[in-house]
Amino acid sequence: MAPDASEARICSYECTYCADCVDRVLHNVCPTCGGGFAPRPIRPKTAFRDTHKLGLGHHPASATRVHSKFSAQDIAAHVARIKDIPPNQR
Repeated sequence: MAPDASEARICSYECTYCADCVDRVLHNVCPTCGGGFAPRPIRPKTAFRDTHKLGLGHHPASATRVHSKFSAQDIAAHVARIKDIPPNQR
């Protein structure tokens, strides 16, 4: 997803999905770690401090899409197994 996408959701291991998939398909279950998701922070485009080389201009977002190693069937089974356990209790 684009680095400024407000609909991006991220788990604590930085797996990133769109909000629609998190809600409709994954039911707030990361297919990799089993944790929940939160809105992904948006990295600033500009370095606002002269002494720090931060922002997308110095650290661009990757353009390489990474796919889950798990099949859709495996993800569905994983989600069904733990989706009713609140993320803070998984």
